[in-house]
Amino acid sequence: MTGLPDTRMIQLVMALRSAGISDNAVLAAIERTPREHFVPADLLDQAFENTPLPIDCGQIISQPLLAAAMTQALELHDRCKVLEIGTGSGYQAAVLARLSRRVYTVERHRTLVRKAQILFEKLRLCNIVPRIGDGLAGWPEQAPFDRIVMTAAVGECPVALLDQLKPGGLCVAPVRKDPIQVLTCYAKSGNGAIVRRILSDVHFAPLPPAETGVL
Repeated sequence: MTGLPDTRMIQLVMALRSAGISDNAVLAAIERTPREHFVPADLLDQAFENTPLPIDCGQIISQPLLAAAMTQALELHDRCKVLEIGTGSGYQAAVLARLSRRVYTVERHRTLVRKAQILFEKLRLCNIVPRIGDGLAGWPEQAPFDRIVMTAAVGECPVALLDQLKPGGLCVAPVRKDPIQVLTCYAKSGNGAIVRRILSDVHFAPLPPAETGVL
């Protein structure tokens, strides 16, 4: 152990900066989050590449650029209470946790939640609270939230989630606009009005319908 930064991580952060990630706090959070812990063992050689990778339960871990772009769009600060819909590998939650007060994350697949919890404990990320459940319903018992982020594509951001967003809060979600998906930021005003802003074209796996249930 030399204590020196991994050159592959440095190259990844530089690539993200070149691709438009300008928030130094976000880049630092990416640099401090070891993506190699969140990818399957047989794909470790690709952990530092800017590409999505398959994980258990037919899901994927997003490419670092998307994780960084969504994090940057949330405009996080250390007092933020964040709701994440779709824990997946836990990578996005781990990045969010380094910039927020607390992250509540919901996932339908029990296997993914259990694996993510092990990683959160290993990395000493004590401010992440995972839950097995239907993300479309949000987490009413913990609402309201300063920020909400969805890591799977929807036709439109569910009203139930926007209702759990604080006035002045932001929600970032990939939304299907045939034939593409667009990363959309929903800003909630003081009077409860929602203003939408399209950020970029993206590609995410679709969020399973509510009737799918917990798996």
